[in-house]
Amino acid sequence: MEHNELVQLCEQKAKAWLAGNYNEQTKTQVRQMLENEDKTLLIDSFYQDLEFGTGGLRGIMGAGSNRMNIYTVGAATQGLANYLKAQFADIEQISVVVGYDCRNNSQYFAGIVANIFAANGIKVYLFENLRPTPEISFAIRHFKCQSGVMITASHNPKEYNGYKAYWNDGAQFIAPHDTNVIDEVNKITNIDDIRFGGEEKSEKHNHAEIEIIGEDIDKIFLENVKKLSLSPDAIKRNSDLKIVYSPIHGCGRVLIPRVLNELGFTNVITVPEQMVQSGDFPTVASPNPEEPAALELAIKKAQSVDADIAMASDPDADRLGITVKNTEGEWILINGNQTFMIFIYYLLTKWKENGKLSGNEYIVKTIVTTEIIKDIAEKFGVEMFDCYTGFKWIAAIMRENEGKKAYIGGGEESYGLLAETFCRDKDAVSACALMAEITAWAKDNGKTWHQMLQDVYIEFGYSKEKGISVVRKGQSGAAEIKQMMTDYRQKPPTEIAGSGVLKIKDFQTLKQKNILENTETDLEMPTTSNVLQFFTEDGTKISVRPSGTEPKIKFYIEVRDKLKNREDFEATEKRAEQKIQAVTGSLGI
Repeated sequence: MEHNELVQLCEQKAKAWLAGNYNEQTKTQVRQMLENEDKTLLIDSFYQDLEFGTGGLRGIMGAGSNRMNIYTVGAATQGLANYLKAQFADIEQISVVVGYDCRNNSQYFAGIVANIFAANGIKVYLFENLRPTPEISFAIRHFKCQSGVMITASHNPKEYNGYKAYWNDGAQFIAPHDTNVIDEVNKITNIDDIRFGGEEKSEKHNHAEIEIIGEDIDKIFLENVKKLSLSPDAIKRNSDLKIVYSPIHGCGRVLIPRVLNELGFTNVITVPEQMVQSGDFPTVASPNPEEPAALELAIKKAQSVDADIAMASDPDADRLGITVKNTEGEWILINGNQTFMIFIYYLLTKWKENGKLSGNEYIVKTIVTTEIIKDIAEKFGVEMFDCYTGFKWIAAIMRENEGKKAYIGGGEESYGLLAETFCRDKDAVSACALMAEITAWAKDNGKTWHQMLQDVYIEFGYSKEKGISVVRKGQSGAAEIKQMMTDYRQKPPTEIAGSGVLKIKDFQTLKQKNILENTETDLEMPTTSNVLQFFTEDGTKISVRPSGTEPKIKFYIEVRDKLKNREDFEATEKRAEQKIQAVTGSLGI
């Protein structure tokens, strides 16, 4: 579409908002966009409608069809309500759970969502205050609800908010429900079709169908989390372990220090500046535990108290970032692959020690996560499933195997872990609890966390990973990202950093090409996905995919090596870093 045509289309949509039954604040913002000679904001706000991606509905807050506001949230909720009423027509009372995080407008949006559901005759369990995303997933299962909504933009910058929708198993939507809900939303061509349930700005919840929940569910959820403990004696012997924790202004502040204390850890030290609930995230540029800057205050606190481990959860407390001391006593960040690797190694080791492995257990990882997880699973005789990026796919495998196989744990390189079945989304609450326990277990065995990591590398081989995101904003950026994927498909690399490409997996066509054998085989996946993977002779794995929730294309690089002993760790790490630099040079990123 030509630029002028796009501007005309966006102006047409914007003028429809001016003519519609939108509030004056919204219309003022739309008028300003139309009157501005620079049409960039107008285009970005109206060139498309927000849709569910790998993480649900997510966008910058503001006026427009491509923005998070009461009308896009309202349309999504009305569409979901319509779908629920059609799908569960034989149920006397459909019910949902609604929760929200610390972000600006989150409580307001949650109130709008609750009122719309209630106006549609759907019972709502609305959390009294901010709560972690995994607790919303748990509550859906606990109350046997048909759906649920969490208002959050996870780790995105403060300008964003989002809408995570869940099905009756507590997992985020996958096909056909995700596209079916969008179909229902698209049928709402007039905002008057949205049953707001009273004044759209009202934060009061006077409907009989809305029940406020909180502490009672907190207790039940935490009791379940505490049952995941596999080394209670190690906790007793190391109860004074120095644990630094930060919620980065978000939901983790409600439950994570509490569960650590209830497990028996007596020396939990919080970061006071980041215990302050705030959607402005005043102490960080971005509240993402994947980014080193987000953990700076936690590291300073850990240094000042000589802690054993420092942990931080993202605003909705589903992702976990950790930092530990290396052998020189310097605080280093542990990436998501390393965290998941130790997490799975510990779970499998303790399941085996406790006599819980029967040969019918399984774990799950995403396709972009380190291949060391597969090596660990093979050694313990545990089946491993690979799935697409996004925890909804891990939950889908859990759903398929429910009652057939025993789930041990799952995770992804993007700092998401899950050790339980009573929740079906990544959980920083249980992950923090287990990571503290793992640290105590390592200390019980005469090791620091970092020494434990080195020993796992010695046993299973060394791996170093790096994620690179190339950001391309707006409509033009989306087109550029699409062209990049097309180019990689039409002209795939034959060698990367001097190592020949042996295998190419294309999850859009569900085909795998074996270069040396000149053969093509099918990939067994539940659906297609716009992901490419390249595997080279020296064990390097490159994954490329556009983000489903952000304006970026992501590259996941993994290089392999051997580690003979702890003393060689630094040299091995340097070789791997040099190899990663060579890979990025080959890819031109």
